[in-house]
Amino acid sequence: MLRHTVLAMALTAAGPVLAKTTLQISLQLPITHHLGQNLEDFKQEVEAQSDGDIEVRIFPSAQLFKDSEVHQAVTSGAVNMGVLNLTQLAGTIPAVDVFYVPFMFPTPEKVAAATSPDSPVRELLDAEILKTGARPLWWQAYGGVALLSKEIPIKRPEDMAGMKVRVFGKTLGEFVRAVGGAPVSIPGSEQFLAYQRGVVDAGMTGVSAVGPRKLYQVMNNLTVTNHADIEFMTIINEQFWQSLPDEHKAIITAAARKVEKQLREKMQGLEQQAIVDASEKMNVIHLDDDDVTAWREATQPVLQKFLENSGELGQKVVDAAQSL
Repeated sequence: MLRHTVLAMALTAAGPVLAKTTLQISLQLPITHHLGQNLEDFKQEVEAQSDGDIEVRIFPSAQLFKDSEVHQAVTSGAVNMGVLNLTQLAGTIPAVDVFYVPFMFPTPEKVAAATSPDSPVRELLDAEILKTGARPLWWQAYGGVALLSKEIPIKRPEDMAGMKVRVFGKTLGEFVRAVGGAPVSIPGSEQFLAYQRGVVDAGMTGVSAVGPRKLYQVMNNLTVTNHADIEFMTIINEQFWQSLPDEHKAIITAAARKVEKQLREKMQGLEQQAIVDASEKMNVIHLDDDDVTAWREATQPVLQKFLENSGELGQKVVDAAQSL
């Protein structure tokens, strides 16, 4: 009895003993992609700061879930964390597609302002996402949207007329319709086969995905338009989050902020290098001012469609974006 009392006193003096926490993260991209490397940085930071009390396990290349399945998997508790393209939430929260409204965020500086943790744009969206049972831990810069084509190079809006185009969001689909194309929704992990088999004539993707996904093997032309910004985020099951001890929450939050800042700061350089790499394997097309003006004019109806679809929250988000 005395031994038990002494042991209890010793444990109390040393502070509470925390149970080991395991974070399992579903990622649909290869671990070599910059989002995969961002998760590796998070893993190293969390495990080091927790002295191994928190273990992080990453499952890349859609081993567990496709992009379209991640939100449901996290909110249901099938996995406690996951990385998803923000537009996957558009069915529940249409306002998240503000980043796909053509030329709403045409410069890296405006993207950075909109995605900053204290941005009014982000605060509005994060609050809505939390209501779904998934807590946004950090946003992950993915880069601008580019156009891919196999046979016909795309430079002007009319070049896309009549094409079947791979998209990954409703608002991007409206962009394609505005210039006379037919949008086809295809998950990121399936686009290589879609291009290879000729399911579509063209596609939209992030510039940074061309290399890791080897899209240069199945498409010949890359058009750098910067008409939309792709944002990913890492989410965690809210009930699981609330079950964690405060010490673990603090470590995870600090690590998330750190790796988010690191990735945002190097995103522009990553994109520039991706374009250089792509130019060695593909025909890379850059737009001049006249081209950009033509795309802006052709896609003006997309903003009105977005506002009709996203309601009051969408208007608030657009107002916040335009005030930046």
